[in-house]
Amino acid sequence: MALKDFVRSNTPQFLLNAFRKYKKKKVNAALEQQKQKGDVLTTADLIQTFKAIGIVEGDNLLVHSSLSKIGFVEGGPQAVVDALLQSVGENGNLLMPNSPNASLQLDYIRNLKCFDVVNDKSALGAITEYFRNLPQAIRSLHPTEPVSCIGKDAEYFTKDHQLDNTPYAQNSPWYKLAKRGGKILYIGVSLDNAGTSLHCMEDAVADFKYPVYFKEEFTVDLKDVNGNLSTITTKVHNPEFSALRKCDELLPLFIEKGVAKEVRVGKAKTYLFDAEKMLEHMIYYYEKEGITMYTPKGESLGN
Repeated sequence: MALKDFVRSNTPQFLLNAFRKYKKKKVNAALEQQKQKGDVLTTADLIQTFKAIGIVEGDNLLVHSSLSKIGFVEGGPQAVVDALLQSVGENGNLLMPNSPNASLQLDYIRNLKCFDVVNDKSALGAITEYFRNLPQAIRSLHPTEPVSCIGKDAEYFTKDHQLDNTPYAQNSPWYKLAKRGGKILYIGVSLDNAGTSLHCMEDAVADFKYPVYFKEEFTVDLKDVNGNLSTITTKVHNPEFSALRKCDELLPLFIEKGVAKEVRVGKAKTYLFDAEKMLEHMIYYYEKEGITMYTPKGESLGN
């Protein structure tokens, strides 16, 4: 994530747009080839896969995803979401982050006048945008890191997210997921792409020793599902410090300790995490050895 942010902030917009267009064309061509060869995944295939990797009825499951990494899926985002919903069942809860911002929080918040929970689209991929638009989905009212949920406890997971002045504290869906013994599925992405759950530790410990948040706080307007307006104050990440992240270097520790396992969903390398163990281990190893996403070997910054 840090490298991508650095590249984005130092590359002219027209070059970024040209690269994205080229990359999308290349990906679409590869998916079309898979379709022509009959290398196709269905909802039933995905349900079987999710069951095999350890998703069970009643799970509280938060999903980060890349549709194109899975391969050609008959039915697209709908098929993936249907398979996930059927896998967790009526007694489970499915959550997906769907921030309108895919770049630096600081750049985004400086230009944000009002976060509209209904109309601000997800910038985190086709699966998340399809999911948040489902009529039964409830979206948390946080301007930088909203999360949508479908399930019997959707209101619990999304309620009051905006009341903390950081996105990952005790009212956040990530923290609540950990406390409810939930799971996190990274389909075709990794901690470097989607390390939001790692930030829970930074907000959970007293006086986290690194300046991960920008010194200035920002006041923004929010428009809820009924069109009502409110105002909150929130912190955002310090981009200079964000550039020091080495999230994926934590993966060997998480796998060794049984916090995560590497699996596959279609063609996508995938990681399944125990959210509670993830938070507990991050707090433990931070306090014992100084391990963070910035210091994955426990070394001090600058060493």
